[in-house]
Amino acid sequence: MPIWLFLLTQFSILAYALLGGVFLAFSDFIMRALANTGGIGGIEAMQSINRAVFRWMFMALFLGMVPVSLIISGYSALNSSSPAMLLMSLAGLIYLIGCFGVTIVFNVPMNEALAGMDLSADSTHHYWTITYLPRWTFWNTVRTAACLAAAALLLGGVVLEMQNRAG
Repeated sequence: MPIWLFLLTQFSILAYALLGGVFLAFSDFIMRALANTGGIGGIEAMQSINRAVFRWMFMALFLGMVPVSLIISGYSALNSSSPAMLLMSLAGLIYLIGCFGVTIVFNVPMNEALAGMDLSADSTHHYWTITYLPRWTFWNTVRTAACLAAAALLLGGVVLEMQNRAG
């Protein structure tokens, strides 16, 4: 494994785990707390969170892992057929599909719908309780699992590759 790939995988393991931790916090307790506010407070807070998420640090990590995942997955798939490289290739694909893809296809459209809603409208409260909370949280949990699986697979691939080179 070239040193650049080793360093990139080390960074990626941490990045996948950090992103998974952010998503885990939402699925585990933030969304539950917002749901317990009785509606308007939770909706307003989530609208604010969805605007605040565009800060540079989170977006750089979240979006930056797309090309990094492509590089890891592509290089691993093209340069070896070992089980270690297969794990590393799968890690990148899982992030791309299970985290980034799910975000674009499911979470972002729900966030955009919620952003344009009037807090005082009954339809907003209905959307929040019947659609947004259960569906957004489900897909967020998928993102959590994808990030953590990507981190674990990448770590496993690196460890296996290092064992193969040492042995």
